Amino acid sequence: MRAAIMRGGAIVVDEIDDLEPQDGHVVVKTLACGICGSDLHALKHSHDMSRVQGEVGGSMNFDPNRDLIMGHEFCAEIIATTSNAVLPEGTIVCSVPMAFANGRPAAVGYNNDLPGGYAEQMLLSDRLLLPVPNGLDPQLAAMTEPMAVGRHAVEKSNATTDDVILVVGCGPVGLAVIAALKQKGLGPVIAADFSPRRRSFAENLGADLVLDPSERSPYETWADTAWEGRLPDDRDRHDPLLGILGFAPAPGLIFECVGVPGVINQVMSGSMRHSRIVIVGVCMENDSIRPLMGTSKELNLQFVLGYTPDEFADTLRGISEGELEVAQLVTGTVGLDGVAEAFQALADPEAHAKIMVDPTR
Repeated sequence: MRAAIMRGGAIVVDEIDDLEPQDGHVVVKTLACGICGSDLHALKHSHDMSRVQGEVGGSMNFDPNRDLIMGHEFCAEIIATTSNAVLPEGTIVCSVPMAFANGRPAAVGYNNDLPGGYAEQMLLSDRLLLPVPNGLDPQLAAMTEPMAVGRHAVEKSNATTDDVILVVGCGPVGLAVIAALKQKGLGPVIAADFSPRRRSFAENLGADLVLDPSERSPYETWADTAWEGRLPDDRDRHDPLLGILGFAPAPGLIFECVGVPGVINQVMSGSMRHSRIVIVGVCMENDSIRPLMGTSKELNLQFVLGYTPDEFADTLRGISEGELEVAQLVTGTVGLDGVAEAFQALADPEAHAKIMVDPTR
């Protein structure tokens, strides 16, 4: 079979052996697989990613000096099973991208022995497979994984209808957060991004106010919104006596969805006192913050990763029933020969939101 392989710091297309079903695992044909920002990071920072995963005992542990076939946002068709398989051949499925390699849990797409979705075939754990409902288009079903990341971040935030919410960064992660917030009826949601196209996506997904940070401070706007209707007529929200007098803004919640050094510190500096900050963006480099800023404001920082199986399954349901409108986010499709070029194209925020890989092309 053919696959787009990370080899020597580049993406190359090559032939590898076809897969055989094993006890507890089925062979599937990849129908669609989204290119994730984590894959872009892995290509550039493979040694750092592998080292950190080794330190924390993570499942995304691979040898960067060996071939790696990435791709973990997939929809596929079962093409070969064993006698005790749970689902029959021909079933269209999604799955949490986990399976077993050498008897241990491993992340599909981040294990040298488990090809991910940038290949014509994958070997998946049959007990983790979810049949795709309602005849959902495979490209839309493949959006389950990235949208579940946003759902998990919202669940971990413990957001309520009392919160005034700011989403910093409207790339695929930020857009998934916005979609999950609006699916749960939360808000107001203020979204900020320098990219006009990303701001357009955020608005289409239901963000209540979308800002260009170069023109208007998202933090000032967010704080103004939180204080709306809570100030005495003779006081400004910057009055240091407000807290002493018993006045307070609505609870503040920020989702940091950029993952670039310096942004967490910027968010902490711009936040209101007692705010909760959820770190969803994945920064692959060393970063620094000012702890005294967090202490002085009594900030709560929550780092998040991935999703639970229930969140994943409910996200698939939400997409199939039209609660999550994800079609607009699929902005391109390539075959295996186009993966390397697609990696480069995704560096431009105006070019794409999500590019799908279709190995059948």
